[in-house]
Amino acid sequence: MSGPKDDPTIEDYDGPAGGFGSLKAVGKVAIGENVPDMLLTMRHQNKPDGFMCVSCAWGKPAEPLPFEYCENGAKATAWEITRKRTDEAFFEKYTMAELAGWLDHDLEEAGRLTMPMRWDVTSDKYVPVSWGTAFAEIGHELRALQDDPDQTIFYVSGRASLEASYMFQLLARLYGTNNLPDSSNMCHESTSVALPESIGVSVGTVTLQDFETTDLMLYFGHNVATNSPRMLHQFQAAKQRGATIISVNPLRERGLERFKNPQSPSQMLSGDETVISDTILQVAVGGDIAAITGICKALVAMDDACAEIGKAGPTDREALLARTEDDGGFSIKAGAAAAKARRVLDHDFIAEHTQGFEAFADYCRAADWGEIERVSALTRPALERVAEQYAAADKAMGIYGMGLTQQVHGTETVQMLVNLLLLRGNIGKSGTGICPVRGHSNVQGQRTVGVTEKPELAPLDKLKELYDFEPPRHEGYTTVTGCEAMIDGRVKAFIALGGNFTRAAPDIPRVEDAWRKLRLTVAIATKLNRSHIVHGEIAYLLPCLGRIEIDEQATGPQAVSIESSLAQFHGSRGRVAPASPELMSEPAIIAAIATAALPENPKVPWTDWTGDYALIRKAIERTWPATFAGLNDRMFTPGGIERPVAARERKWNTRSGKANFLLPTAMFGGTGESYGEAGVLQLTTVRSNDQFNTSIYGYHDRFRGVNGTRMVVFMNGADATALGVAADDLVDLTTAIDDGHSRVVRGLRVIPYDIPRGSCAAYFPEATPLVPLGHHDLHAHTPAYKAVPVRVSASHTAPQRAV
Repeated sequence: MSGPKDDPTIEDYDGPAGGFGSLKAVGKVAIGENVPDMLLTMRHQNKPDGFMCVSCAWGKPAEPLPFEYCENGAKATAWEITRKRTDEAFFEKYTMAELAGWLDHDLEEAGRLTMPMRWDVTSDKYVPVSWGTAFAEIGHELRALQDDPDQTIFYVSGRASLEASYMFQLLARLYGTNNLPDSSNMCHESTSVALPESIGVSVGTVTLQDFETTDLMLYFGHNVATNSPRMLHQFQAAKQRGATIISVNPLRERGLERFKNPQSPSQMLSGDETVISDTILQVAVGGDIAAITGICKALVAMDDACAEIGKAGPTDREALLARTEDDGGFSIKAGAAAAKARRVLDHDFIAEHTQGFEAFADYCRAADWGEIERVSALTRPALERVAEQYAAADKAMGIYGMGLTQQVHGTETVQMLVNLLLLRGNIGKSGTGICPVRGHSNVQGQRTVGVTEKPELAPLDKLKELYDFEPPRHEGYTTVTGCEAMIDGRVKAFIALGGNFTRAAPDIPRVEDAWRKLRLTVAIATKLNRSHIVHGEIAYLLPCLGRIEIDEQATGPQAVSIESSLAQFHGSRGRVAPASPELMSEPAIIAAIATAALPENPKVPWTDWTGDYALIRKAIERTWPATFAGLNDRMFTPGGIERPVAARERKWNTRSGKANFLLPTAMFGGTGESYGEAGVLQLTTVRSNDQFNTSIYGYHDRFRGVNGTRMVVFMNGADATALGVAADDLVDLTTAIDDGHSRVVRGLRVIPYDIPRGSCAAYFPEATPLVPLGHHDLHAHTPAYKAVPVRVSASHTAPQRAV
């Protein structure tokens, strides 16, 4: 691990993703966290009967590699099993005022929490408290607010297990609220809104097996080597058998370019590398709808040209029957007709399985190439070449990350990618599908077990039947509306199951100010972070076991389960001794809070659940029998239990009963305010390869050549010149949105970079103070951390603190 430097260096890194750079980073983290036996522990990572990674949510194969983890997965494991401790002696040394001056990296680097703590107003320190006292006071405070349950927010980080998440959502609803914002609100909520409208499911349709047969991958808005590096194994295998990968992203990230597999002796001992992308289209920030529109427009034009000469159109089955006398003849002619029907667009699929095609085709025909090129920063010939490659591929999939979802028009951007796949029937057969790459290790699974603010997405009637209570039927707070309610004083308490909410949320200064005014903040956590240092009038730290630790309960060692981003359920079993004998498990803590805060309910066996997590899984099965059939018995099946996803079978659970072509309302994915004005750049937030979400492991973004700082802005060199700044100059970024609030991040070092003109990039969460709460997806309320309009000016003050 490395801290910021007084003299940071910016220099090109020529190495591939993976390779010796990754091996060196893994060794460094093992030494830095004082875990020399880490590699022994990691033999079980992402393996059947082992523990599932606490970092990303990528799929776990039935036949894992000898080392089924990546560089960032190793960092996350070391971060959790570190030998460092923030114990009683640590908290005796520092006041919260002193710790408020620490970097977020340093707070987490201090080590694992070891005992329950309560903030003491007199000393301004966290002091030890017994578990019983903590639960009694938390229960008292929650009961005092229960005349209006919506004064309390129950927040869930994407890391909590299916079992803990199920209990937590039940706690919230028994308490009387649907205030259940979670990590999904801040990343892939746009997916959860877009896909049900388009194809009738809220998750992707791709499996790991689809990577073995696909011909073409269209890869949008995701940095694979930093956010989900194990995907590179699927990409590498696909490229080795001849598949094509076309990447669309503002930055030429190293993982999009080339990969050296650390588990391949032949690659590691030679100069051999795998080229990942056949084409990289550097789309402008916020230009994805325009880019996809261009591809679709080219496809429709190609198909129209074929139709004019009679070489495109749906199969006329009745005419074929009339022209043939036997099954053999019909079969031959039907095959030829099907090929004609899919020469460019798949007209048979469109006719049988979709609705809205003609309106979408007309939208494409009417789209102006000049606007497409201006908004996307891509040329017509480049987009037409992609269309030709896509039309030539028998099987294609669309893969995307938060580069698409975290825009004002994020939902529509995702739906445009679905439209592109529907044009050629690329959903619902082997080697095809839509693949959202979600972030945290169980963020998708939490939604599956009812963590949602939307009552229509939770089985409220079933919960009422099982637990004999009347669940709340009104909509709860999202991350955005919850922050607004805190600022307005409507929220008084915040119970956090993991996470670092005040760092992950937009509009950080305003949110932190409101956070300090809360009556109660409770953090169920493994490590100290900024959301604990900024706290309410009454504040508790409740230290919990991590997923990698042995969880011993009344019936013996327990296991938990998670859902990967490919919709498979996996069991996870801890392998290392707990960081402290005083730690409680997440289910045990949730049960204790529920017992202290809620009236007794004989239908809810909190104590029994704590003693035997199999009982929680059986309760989950009873709540969703079709989705979780056999969860408890089969959770350690190699490759996981495949969740039923109707669209994989071309069953469309939409209002129309079909897959829907849906039209965007704008070509630019951001806000129209100040768009195109002189001096305004569109900012995207990015992560370094030395972080995961808000956890900053170090200050070396190896792939981008940044070492010793995170206070940088990546700019196109021509933009920098036009704005009168140069490499290494310190600049301020100011949000170019007029909503009555000034938002500035100061002292960012300019790095000229290969990024389209009019676009710039800075690290998350350092740049999130620039994102207004009102700058969010219009449909899903996902904070729009991409396409944030900013102005650049020379900085005349010292740099703001890094994270």
